[in-house]
Amino acid sequence: MRVLLHYDMDHEEHGLDIVSCSEQDDARFGELLPDTEVLWHVLRPVTAADMDRAPKLKLIQKLGTGVNTIDLDAAAERGIAVANMPGRNAQAVAETSLLLMLAALRRVVPFDARTRRGEGWPADRSLVGGELAGRTVGLLGGGEIATLLRGMLEAIGATVVYTTRRPRRDDPAWRELDELLRASDIVSVHIPLTDETRHLLNAERLALLPEGAIVVNTARGAVIDEAALVEALASGRLGGAGLDVFEKEPVDAGNPLLALDSVVVMPHVAWLTRETWDRYFAVAAENCRRLARGDGLLHRVV
Repeated sequence: MRVLLHYDMDHEEHGLDIVSCSEQDDARFGELLPDTEVLWHVLRPVTAADMDRAPKLKLIQKLGTGVNTIDLDAAAERGIAVANMPGRNAQAVAETSLLLMLAALRRVVPFDARTRRGEGWPADRSLVGGELAGRTVGLLGGGEIATLLRGMLEAIGATVVYTTRRPRRDDPAWRELDELLRASDIVSVHIPLTDETRHLLNAERLALLPEGAIVVNTARGAVIDEAALVEALASGRLGGAGLDVFEKEPVDAGNPLLALDSVVVMPHVAWLTRETWDRYFAVAAENCRRLARGDGLLHRVV
């Protein structure tokens, strides 16, 4: 079975013919599509045009959870199965969310720049950081990532509240969204991007956060209205942000968020650990075996 790993790395799996291609190399991607039976997809969007160039394609296997980068309607129309692997990156993403909170609180970006310039001590008052212990952290979402992160935060001494689409009124930590925002010193995004969640955190909702609050996003960039976030940060009303995702990816060097030293950024790599790759490949290989046998696929979406 010919498998195309759409990422710049090599991987071998018994019984599978795996070729790899960088997500930035569209020419090679186009050359490999005609013989591809299974596409192991990471981030670069998979379009209807891509599928039309892959007449043998039977399965698009998302290496991760979010399938908003796949044209699901086009896949269904062409009889191409789509599967994902929820939870396999949860530990890495939860840890990275915690990392971004701490980095924003402790002003890592300006301290890093000062240290590299040899400026050393003393630090002015604007660089005095804060601690997670004693703060209230609001989590948007109640899935595996949010659940893991909640445990980490509570172990540190933070108070955690969360919101979900379906109310969980039996849990005293559950809040309506606007109530959560008013209470949160830090808000962290852990929900998928849908028509309903696009720009969920707009200017009006960001204004509900307490002055000096921090926003963290390791889910999908467009859940937050970036223009509104830039304005709130530049004005000083919000204290900082930790962002692994952006509305447009890869993020452009001219994005105004990158010019703010109150913002810690990463290029959509919260999931990127050796352990995550091991879990990804285990599920992806199993689904290839199931496809070959005609068995039901794990975590089939389409």
